[in-house]
Amino acid sequence: MKYGVFGTGMVGDALASGLVKLGNEVMMGTRTAEHEKAIAWQRRAGAKGHIGTFQEAARYGEVLLNCTQGAFSLDVLRSLDRKDLAGKILIDIANPLDNGMPPGLTICNTDSLGESIQREFPDAKVVKTLNTCNCQVMIDPGRVKGEHDMFICGNDQGAKEKVKGLLREFGWKSIIDLGDITNARATEQLLPLWLRLYIMYGTPDFNFKIVRN
Repeated sequence: MKYGVFGTGMVGDALASGLVKLGNEVMMGTRTAEHEKAIAWQRRAGAKGHIGTFQEAARYGEVLLNCTQGAFSLDVLRSLDRKDLAGKILIDIANPLDNGMPPGLTICNTDSLGESIQREFPDAKVVKTLNTCNCQVMIDPGRVKGEHDMFICGNDQGAKEKVKGLLREFGWKSIIDLGDITNARATEQLLPLWLRLYIMYGTPDFNFKIVRN
């Protein structure tokens, strides 16, 4: 599979590396193909790692991942040719965090970043997942002891099933399908809690587990 990963930060780097480790071809997209972080990632990724602009990564990827900063995600996606998004799965991992400390959300309650992306690009198949844990846990859930959960939501059931398959390849065993993309409101609103737990614990190696009778 060919993946286009938008973003060179910790999340983009981790997911692009994880996808290469699974044997996929990956292009990391950035504002300029000479981005230092992208070049450093490519050296580590080897022959299956490629770098390009956001536009080139959108054309390259059969499946796309939005790992940009949530405050700028829509601007990045608007810079792309819409035909390069049409019909493709777009996995949205970003959260719309502001610049506070700890950060709050710029979109919440009656909307979400995931919904905003789906609304703006109706021909894309937006799937929200992996946005409720640390980037290293995303690609290696075994870093956290015991059973814990990953949430997923989106309007296209077929797209969600394919993304669930990818999550299982990463090692996720418990995947909770919340339903359509409006449920991104709920998962994005977990981030203020996650950030406060991170500050309290002093480690990002934790996650959520839903317990019921």
